[in-house]
Amino acid sequence: MQPRSLILFAFALLAAAPASADIEAAAEAFRAGRYDAAFEQAASVPSADSHAFRARTLLAKAMCGEGDPPRSLIDQALAEAEKALKLDPEHEEGRLQKAIALSLILRPMSIKEASKTGYGELSKALAEGVLQDDPANFYAHGFLAVWHVEVERRGGTIGAAIMGASLKTARRHYEEAVRLAPEDIGLRWQWARALAALDARKHRAEIEAALQVAVATDPATDLDRVMQARAARLLEAVTRQKPRDVERVALAML
Repeated sequence: MQPRSLILFAFALLAAAPASADIEAAAEAFRAGRYDAAFEQAASVPSADSHAFRARTLLAKAMCGEGDPPRSLIDQALAEAEKALKLDPEHEEGRLQKAIALSLILRPMSIKEASKTGYGELSKALAEGVLQDDPANFYAHGFLAVWHVEVERRGGTIGAAIMGASLKTARRHYEEAVRLAPEDIGLRWQWARALAALDARKHRAEIEAALQVAVATDPATDLDRVMQARAARLLEAVTRQKPRDVERVALAML
């Protein structure tokens, strides 16, 4: 699976779906950023693939907004991912979209609230399960790279140890992800944003390198363009603002 769009929201699975005008229209609508249209058109082929795709369109729509996305939108995406997994419990894309939805649900929660849900552990397990079945799934690698950084940021050294998270493992997943998909803008953007939120001073060189690649890469979809614009904004902040201010900027971005 080697599309060039954002780490978590490519539409490669449509290539395996039954050919139809609606499916082609859904893929084109997704590329253009018309997520409501893509969501509706994908319903014409009821399957695990189509439900996972519908989850992806909802999450892409959520990611394109400013600030934390509406919980109702994330819950709807989670429900679509669950429908895909009900039809096919091992569905790779369904597992990934569920993991992403769970991670977005955790985003506004306190550490205490998040720990009670168990969603952090579950999202990690889902992505790791995908890699067991498909070691070359760079979306799963990218997700886990950010997961490990976010746990380190939120839980500190002790929390990371409890959750089995580390920056060493994060880098291993990131390096494999960009090896598999060197032109994916979202991979670079999400990695840089996570590192900037963690420690903008300590990781400045790594942050700048990832953002520069994201800004220089030719976008393939509207979602790529959104992520690229965010990368440019963060890169400007990194070069002009103090590290603590950069961290606040990164924390406010998706």
